[in-house]
Amino acid sequence: MRIRRAAVLVTLVLGLAGCGGGGTEPAGAPSGSVSPLPSASAPSSLSASPSLSASPSGAGATSGTTASNAETITGTVEAGVEPNCRLIKDGAGSHLLFFDDSSLKAEAPVGRKVTVTGRSEPKMMSTCQQGIPFIVSAVRPA
Repeated sequence: MRIRRAAVLVTLVLGLAGCGGGGTEPAGAPSGSVSPLPSASAPSSLSASPSLSASPSGAGATSGTTASNAETITGTVEAGVEPNCRLIKDGAGSHLLFFDDSSLKAEAPVGRKVTVTGRSEPKMMSTCQQGIPFIVSAVRPA
């Protein structure tokens, strides 16, 4: 009985010892140290919080491309379901507006019909949870 307990204890100790030195530490790091993960952050050219804009019905909203391959979307800016999120709708659906320059956000308040120029970033993550992210580089009244 004692031999069985000792065998279990030795197996347990060896198993736990193997967990501590898996060889996954970065070169030069002391054994058992933890390296911080790099933090994800938005590019400095984008506003800290996305702005909200969307057209209620999507009626009259249009999209296209300019000679420089930038996309344009015309529609009414609406508030998103999350704070500080603005959307605009066109035939392709809702677009979540992120502004290259924070001063552009003031030119696209909720309720105003505007034409925005920029580029879609469908793989970009957002806390707004709606719309295709769209990086706005220019805003003009529609």
